[in-house]
Amino acid sequence: MHRYTICLLLSLTLLPVSSFLHGESEALFTSAPRGDDGRFTNTAGDLTHGTFGVRFPFILRRLGTYFRSGDGAPLRVANDGAFLRENARHSKPTVTWIGHATLLVQVEHVTFLTDPTWSKRPSPVPGVGPKRFVAPGLEFDDLPPVDFVLISHNHYDHLDLPTLRALAQRDADTVFFVPLGNGDLLRSQGITQVRELDWGQTATYKGATIHCLPSQHWSKRSLTDDRMALWSSWAVTGNERRFYFAGDTGYFPGFEDIGRKLGPFDLAAVPIGAYEPRAMMRESHLNPEEAVRAAQDLRAERALAIHFGTFDLSDEPLDEPPRRFRDAAADTELGDAGAWLLNIGETREF
Repeated sequence: MHRYTICLLLSLTLLPVSSFLHGESEALFTSAPRGDDGRFTNTAGDLTHGTFGVRFPFILRRLGTYFRSGDGAPLRVANDGAFLRENARHSKPTVTWIGHATLLVQVEHVTFLTDPTWSKRPSPVPGVGPKRFVAPGLEFDDLPPVDFVLISHNHYDHLDLPTLRALAQRDADTVFFVPLGNGDLLRSQGITQVRELDWGQTATYKGATIHCLPSQHWSKRSLTDDRMALWSSWAVTGNERRFYFAGDTGYFPGFEDIGRKLGPFDLAAVPIGAYEPRAMMRESHLNPEEAVRAAQDLRAERALAIHFGTFDLSDEPLDEPPRRFRDAAADTELGDAGAWLLNIGETREF
C-alpha cells in the first residue's frame, strides 16, 4: 500500500466517528459515564474535535510533514540505567523521562512505567505513522525490573503493543494497569497480568496505592471502536511521596477535584504538546498554559512537562511547548524551580 494512503488511514482512525493486589472502590470519584449507546464519554459529554473543515486540512498537513526534520526536539542525555537498577533496591524517589508520555518512576520501593513506548513509529502499520525524533532515553535492555505499568488510553502513541509484549516477556510478574475496556487487547497479545480499573477504583502494590482517576479525552484504535475503551489519569501514593500522571487530557474541572481529594502532589506529570490546531485539539489536549493551571489545580509542588517534542503529532513547532510552559509557570507559585523540563534520558529526584 502506498505510504501516504496508509498515513491517511491512520489519521482517520485517530479521529472520533503479582505482589498482593486488590481493587476497591475509593468512593471519592464517580464511575466513568457512558452514553445511551453504551460507549464511554466524558463528564462534560462527547467531545467535538472541531469541524470537518478543520480536521481534513490537518490530515493533509500531517501527510505533507511526513519528512519533517527534528529541529527543536528535546535533547537526549546518556543514561545506561546503572543508577536506576541499583536504585530499585533503595528507591530514592526519582523520575526519568524516556520520551513523550513515557516515564520511569521509582518511589515507595516500586518501579513503574507510564504509557511505555519504545517504537520508532506508533502506528497500526509497522514503519508508517508519526516518526520519533529522539530515541528513547533508556535502551530497553537497560531498564531495571519493572513492577507495574500504567496505561492512560489506547491511542497508538500511548498503548504501544510491541513494547508491552516485550515488557511482559521480560518479566512475567509485571502487572499492567489499564482503564476499563482495554484488558482484552492486552490479553490477546499473551499478556496475562492485567488489571482493569474504573475511575475511582484503587489497587495496592507493596506500599503503594494506585488510583485510576478521571481525565478528559477519548479512545480509538480502528474505524469502529470509538470510545469503547475508557481513558484515565493515574496517581500513585504512599507514605513517602504522591505522584500524578495526567496521561493525555484536555483541561477540565476534574483537576481541581483530584487535587482537593488526593493532593497535594509532590510531582504531577502534565502533557504540554499536541495542541494545534486549537479548534480541533482544545477539548482533548492541554496547551502549556492550561498544563500549568492544571498543576495548580492539582496542588502540585512540581509540574513535569511531558507529551511534547518526541513524535510529529500536531502543528505547533517542536520547541514552542517548553518555552510557553516555562513562561506560564514563571508567573505562578511553581516558578522556575517547580516547572520541570527534563532532557530525554534525564533522571531527577523528587
